[in-house]
Amino acid sequence: MKNRGGIILLAVIVTAFCLFDLSFTYVSRQINNDAEAYATDSEGHFNYFKKQSYVDSLWNEPVYNFLGVKEYTLREVKEKELALGLDLQGGMHVILEVSPTDIVKTLAGNNVDKAFETALENAVKEQRNSQDNFTDLFFNELDAQAPGKSYAEYFATAANKGKVSFNSSNTEVKRVIEAEVNDAVDRAFQIVRTRIDQFGVTQPNIQKIQGTSRIQIELPGVDSPERVRKLLQGVAKLEFMEVWTPQEATQHLVRLNDTWVKKHKAEETLAPKTEEKVEEKKGSESDLFEGAEGDSATVAEADSAKTEETAVSPLFEYAKGGLIYSLEDTAKVNEMLRDPQVKELIPSDLEFAWENKGFEAGEGQELIRLYTLKRGRKSGLTGDAIADARQSFDQNGRPAISMSMNVEGAKKWKRITASNLGNPIAIVLDNRVYSAPTVQSEIGDGRSEITGNFTAEEAKDLANILKAGKLPAPTRIVEEVVVGPSLGEVAQNQGLTSIVVGLALVVLFMIAYYSKGGLIADLALVANIFFIFGILAELGAALTLPGIAGIVLTIGMSIDANVLIFERVREEMRKGLPLVDAVKTGYDRAFWTIFDANLTTLLTGFMLYTFGTGPIKGFAVTLMIGIVCSFFSAVFLTKEVVAYLVAKKGNDAKLSFSSPISSKVKDLNFDFIKGRKIAYIISIVTIVAGAAVMATNGLNLGVDFKGGRSYIVQFSQEVTPSKLEGTLDKALKSADVKTYGSEDVLKITTAYLIDEESAEADAEVKDALVKAIESHTGDKFSNAKNASEGTFIISSSSKVGATIADDIAKGAEEAVVFSLLAIFFYVWVRFSNWQFGLGAVAALFHDVLIVIAIFAIATLLGAPFEVDQVFVAAILTIVGYSINDTVVVFDHVREHLAENKGTSLKDTFNKAINNTLNRTLITSLTTLLVIVILLIFGGEVLRGFSFSMMVGILVGTYSSVFIASSIVYDTNKKFNVKTGDKKESANA
Repeated sequence: MKNRGGIILLAVIVTAFCLFDLSFTYVSRQINNDAEAYATDSEGHFNYFKKQSYVDSLWNEPVYNFLGVKEYTLREVKEKELALGLDLQGGMHVILEVSPTDIVKTLAGNNVDKAFETALENAVKEQRNSQDNFTDLFFNELDAQAPGKSYAEYFATAANKGKVSFNSSNTEVKRVIEAEVNDAVDRAFQIVRTRIDQFGVTQPNIQKIQGTSRIQIELPGVDSPERVRKLLQGVAKLEFMEVWTPQEATQHLVRLNDTWVKKHKAEETLAPKTEEKVEEKKGSESDLFEGAEGDSATVAEADSAKTEETAVSPLFEYAKGGLIYSLEDTAKVNEMLRDPQVKELIPSDLEFAWENKGFEAGEGQELIRLYTLKRGRKSGLTGDAIADARQSFDQNGRPAISMSMNVEGAKKWKRITASNLGNPIAIVLDNRVYSAPTVQSEIGDGRSEITGNFTAEEAKDLANILKAGKLPAPTRIVEEVVVGPSLGEVAQNQGLTSIVVGLALVVLFMIAYYSKGGLIADLALVANIFFIFGILAELGAALTLPGIAGIVLTIGMSIDANVLIFERVREEMRKGLPLVDAVKTGYDRAFWTIFDANLTTLLTGFMLYTFGTGPIKGFAVTLMIGIVCSFFSAVFLTKEVVAYLVAKKGNDAKLSFSSPISSKVKDLNFDFIKGRKIAYIISIVTIVAGAAVMATNGLNLGVDFKGGRSYIVQFSQEVTPSKLEGTLDKALKSADVKTYGSEDVLKITTAYLIDEESAEADAEVKDALVKAIESHTGDKFSNAKNASEGTFIISSSSKVGATIADDIAKGAEEAVVFSLLAIFFYVWVRFSNWQFGLGAVAALFHDVLIVIAIFAIATLLGAPFEVDQVFVAAILTIVGYSINDTVVVFDHVREHLAENKGTSLKDTFNKAINNTLNRTLITSLTTLLVIVILLIFGGEVLRGFSFSMMVGILVGTYSSVFIASSIVYDTNKKFNVKTGDKKESANA
């Protein structure tokens, strides 16, 4: 077999990389188990902060020695491990929005009028149903409300001096405002990222959502959502503070150090072991601020042999107003500064602040500076004083930051610089020092340039941070999901159970049906799952609950390729070919069928990733990786295994693709085309019935599509949903209450105050919910991990604003439409006949409508499965699964048309369907096995997904047999002319 050596080499390389990547996950899990054991007392009480302290103590310590070649710290291990999504470990997902409305109003100052206000209101309404950006919508509305009026009349303000004048054209003004709106998002992103870094979350994920004014944040393991909300929505605190000189601060530091040493009875302080010169990292103001380049600071290296009984030593020398420490010593310094006895000795006017960014001192040593600031000697300047700050270049062409202040700020800045000649002024954002330039001369015009050893990106970031205090609009949370650790643990166990049980059933079935051939398919299946996990770890992707659903689905779908191959091999052997020739022909003839089927499914995965959000993206990533791994393992790896088994004995090799069960399956010969009209009627009746139910009752839409807040509430005893719903209706105007997996867990959804997206509204809704539940049940609300007798907890909550809901619905529609279009064109080109493309897409459209109709009917019958983002993932997966079946049938039709000229089109279609029916039923059965397992063990989160997939597999199989081929047949009666067939009658 060709390219055998290359395939084996590739398999070995991929396996080695997967083992390497997954080894970090193993190490991380072991350390996590040790941390949990450390944080759990003898009575089983778990302390999250104690666990975090354990992790922090190892964060920069080597914990993994890979084959004696390289050591990895815990931080590096965490960066490389296979991360778990929030739904599997608990945590918080937030989407922040910087309101463009507030930005535009702020930029206009007091120059607003009725036309301006109306234009803003209309633009907000239009944005919900438009893909255009906000500024385009606003200025279009402004033209309509105030025709002929110059934009400069609104935006030529003192705050915009130098950017907009009364002579500026509308195009120039619009460009400035658009840039300011975009810059506001960048500045908010910098602030949020800084705050999250300080929050101490392991593996946070913070990213801007392109094309919007939103920032997406994922914080795994967080169990204090209120603190996070305050952290994210608080106003940026930007200050200019004077710095203590070494002479002023040394006496205080000596006292602090002595107190700490005596308390812990340390034998010696953190005295310097070696000294080395460190190039100054921070910048200074060119000409006006004293230059820092060329300066040096003495750095003391901590004695690594010392344990917790260490303390800060005053023997550290100052470098530009700060003390220098190794990163691993920062936790010890912070511990000392938090100590009550030490805090009592800190003067009221002394404040400690770390610099925002550390620096390297050679040989990979990372250092960071601690500043001593004058707490009672603040300049009175805040971010409001900065009119503008931008990245520029100094006279030597090096990146710098130019900043200018407003009139009041310029006066204060002149006074401050005059009184601090020769002394540094610290620029502090959220208690982190970003720069501490030394004043060289008095600055009178409010304009300054900060230069130093910056990269262009660092200069841009610092400019954004300087401007951050002037944030033109507050951030607001428009989407939020909080998953408690207990709920995440349950989901994790359910997901793993689904994988193990589903895998076991498929393995047993394949052996029972294909004998030794089944063992080979099982080997490929295990390799497939191993590759999926390894590649997810390599890509840094998080494994989510929908991702586990994708893996479970891949288990069923990956069998399909081997079933196609084995059925082809059996077919060739029935024709009389010997084993070796039958294997070669079977693999060759099945290859393109498998390729087409997998590529069309890959297209739907790509559309899911492109247009989906949140959990849909996680599902799409896993599905696409699974498809690629499945193709490689099922087609190429099994081929090499079979080649090895037949290499020595050839046709006499004891390799079988049949068993007593499969041997009883005879050739089938049903007239499917004859029954197509009955199938049409059944489908039409089902779709119409579903449409009628939706017209009267509607679908059970989740908050993803209609907006609202939902809460998972866990009680210590059974609570009747209908009775509690009556109480909540009064408190929350309206509420929907359902059981969630068990009778003592309820899911409560409400649209109360959904148009109010403020933190105050969130608190008001939650308070009303808690009080209503307490009055109804007599139980008390608890913040514990699990509900105990007489208490209840909120183990998970989510909020989706109306705007986000509209965007999610729009993205879902686009994903479905573009998937169908992509499949239509691919099938058309691949089969050189547009009727095949039409038949494929019509069948897929039929499948989607049938599944939605059955969901509506199920709701009417008392099984209200929720329609949410995961449901959309299921719909598109059904599309991919169904087209897989359809392409296999079409491929056989094309093959029979080429080989059996003179056969009627009707007989050709019937023969192709009958020849593939065995494969279709086996694939459907194996996939149904894992979906049923997912339905049983996958938990409430995936119950709707599992149900829709189960219906979709049945409908997809039905449509591949009865609908897709029939539509091609009915729209292509003249297709048989090319093959010399006789024409079909109109009633055939």
